[in-house]
Amino acid sequence: MNDRVRHGTVGILPVGALGVGFFFHLTRGLDAMDERVCFIERSGSTSAEALRTEGALRIAVEGGVRRVPAERACRPGLLACAESGWLPEVLLVCTQSNQILPVITNFVELLEWLHAAEGIDAAVAGLPLLVLCSNGIYHLRVRRFLVEALEESTLYGRLPDLWSEPMGRIVGKLLRGVTIQTGQREGHGAGAIYRPGPPGRTRLAGGEPAHRRRCGGVLQSLGGWFEVAEDETPTRVEFDKALINLFGNLLGQLQAIDEAGAFRLLQVGDILPEPDSAETRELARHVIAVGRAVHAYRPEEDFETLYRSAMGAARGPLGHVPSSLQWIETQLRAGTLEARITPTEKWLLDPLIRYASTAGLDESTRYFTGLIGRIEERLVRAIAAQAVGQPAR
Repeated sequence: MNDRVRHGTVGILPVGALGVGFFFHLTRGLDAMDERVCFIERSGSTSAEALRTEGALRIAVEGGVRRVPAERACRPGLLACAESGWLPEVLLVCTQSNQILPVITNFVELLEWLHAAEGIDAAVAGLPLLVLCSNGIYHLRVRRFLVEALEESTLYGRLPDLWSEPMGRIVGKLLRGVTIQTGQREGHGAGAIYRPGPPGRTRLAGGEPAHRRRCGGVLQSLGGWFEVAEDETPTRVEFDKALINLFGNLLGQLQAIDEAGAFRLLQVGDILPEPDSAETRELARHVIAVGRAVHAYRPEEDFETLYRSAMGAARGPLGHVPSSLQWIETQLRAGTLEARITPTEKWLLDPLIRYASTAGLDESTRYFTGLIGRIEERLVRAIAAQAVGQPAR
């Protein structure tokens, strides 16, 4: 292992509701603050600047709020970490889905810097295992983006030819972490309070099998609930999670904004009071149909089994407020809400529409396109209600 890489360490990029949830459980409820787990600053992040100003991260624990000194919990961006001689062995990427590609660009920039300093073999060895934990169906797209970014870097002479052998080693470090870990943020900026949810399972898929097992071992040794998916593709586990996200986040938005445009935060138990409804069945029918078309699901897998499994997972954290509802509340309070689907739904529905259209599933294409229209129509109402001074409920 490269000397810069700290064996058994985990970086979490960036500070956010999901990242704090991981941090809390990987430090055993903040009792194991031994710097094996820390946050990594995302390039261009305004929240990182606010955190430096505050000097501490506020995390809700039983009985109150604990202030965790930023100097103990946070490190600068990837390049600055490399320059200081410290890189995590595992990096959990917990950004918004629309921020993943810039993180991949930073990952390639890190490789370029390491190559200039140490040569390509040591550079590849020094790359962290990159685990993408954001919601969405995107693994194949991100992997293509990584390969294209590496080829462009080669074209401009920042990296040597990689196709003789290093390319597979680099791409083999790109893993998918599909998680049901929850967390919430109250407030904004330096005064934000983070409330980690109970331990939630994260399934590791993709990448080189040896890297996937090593990643699972590191995270499990720190007390995290991580499972290695040995036989399932990243696309399969993404489709499983897509059902859960759409049940809570998408259907939740349709219920959270009423006909007058009034918005209220809902918990999963409000959105899915029963484990079955015509609407959840229709949603599942179309998602599973597309999943079968792209071979995420096998033909012999029973719809009822897939549906019940997803619904059971979706209704697990009944007291959780879905992330998209939290996002809408934040945008409303800031006066910046736009009549566009949230990043989470975009990175779910856009791939579903593309796959359905390519597979000739016209009914499913119309269904998913219609869902986008329904959500955006509700957002228009919420914006209009805010304009006339109608408060969120």
